[in-house]
Amino acid sequence: MPFLGQDWRSPGQSWVKTADGWKRFLDEKSGSFIADVWNSYCNKEVYDKENLFNSLNYDVAAKKRKKDMLNSKTKTQYFHQEKWIYVHKGSTKERHGYCTLGEAFNRLDFSTAILDSRRFNYVVRLLELIAKSQLTSLSGIAQKNFMNILEKVVLKVLEDQQNIRLIRELLQTLYTSLCTLVQRVGKSVLVGNINMWVYRMETILHWQQQLNNIQITRPAFKGLTFTDLPLCLQLNIMQRLSDGRDLVSLGQVAPDLHVLSEDRLLWKKLCQYHFSERQIRKRLILSDKGQLDWKKMYFKLVRCYPRKEQYGDTLQLCRHCHILSWKGTDHPCTANNPESCSVSLSPQDFINLFKF
Repeated sequence: MPFLGQDWRSPGQSWVKTADGWKRFLDEKSGSFIADVWNSYCNKEVYDKENLFNSLNYDVAAKKRKKDMLNSKTKTQYFHQEKWIYVHKGSTKERHGYCTLGEAFNRLDFSTAILDSRRFNYVVRLLELIAKSQLTSLSGIAQKNFMNILEKVVLKVLEDQQNIRLIRELLQTLYTSLCTLVQRVGKSVLVGNINMWVYRMETILHWQQQLNNIQITRPAFKGLTFTDLPLCLQLNIMQRLSDGRDLVSLGQVAPDLHVLSEDRLLWKKLCQYHFSERQIRKRLILSDKGQLDWKKMYFKLVRCYPRKEQYGDTLQLCRHCHILSWKGTDHPCTANNPESCSVSLSPQDFINLFKF
């Protein structure tokens, strides 16, 4: 039989009868029971787990706050050290995975390009094409960059009061596209919460209102003005305007300018600049005097055919190394004469470059 104080099922272990029942005795010197030590250990383990859990929660919360802080900075631009991008030669998996429209949009520094008057119209036209049909093909970062660049464009126009009509048309195009995409949510791809896009649409409406409220004041300049120039010089300057709407606006400034803006030769050259002879022959319009009404023909041709685009500076594609960059941007080309290998791209050519 087991002796008193020792469990017959646990040889060598001492048991003591207590008010709560039999307990295994751990240490005679300390007088501690194994159950008390175990409870203490369990409580410590729970405490450590709670501390670990709280620490993890703190780390996660800290990371989330940091991410939210970065995301909340809508003016943050994603810069890259290289201002060029390599475009793969063929339509391969590697090209589809890397050379996307969004990647090129992030890398080519459009944010700085809008500050250059030679590149401003090019960037605006590119933004308009993306807003029409390519917005859903951009990544989340590229979409954020798109809105950041658009905001800078609007602020620039509000400051210098130039290209107002151009930006109005851009904002209207973007707002129309977003209305369609928001209504078809689930069938199209809009990265981010729908409420964020609704907020952006409200921002676009606010920008449109600001543009409509612009009051262009006559500069306090008492020197030579446009109307003080000889008529031949005035007509020469007007012939350099490539948009018929600019001619109409200029003709509304003064009666003398209105007479010049109705010049038949002026509208004839404008039609011949933008459209081919075949296109013109298909849209002939005669005036009451039996002559060709070049002004009416121009606006009818604009509705039927795209106008010829001209830009002071464009993006260029190197045919030797297949690198896309702005003109004058250094890129690692191994050709003997890199300039002879560069091909200028229109905004539509840039979009087509990333269609698969």
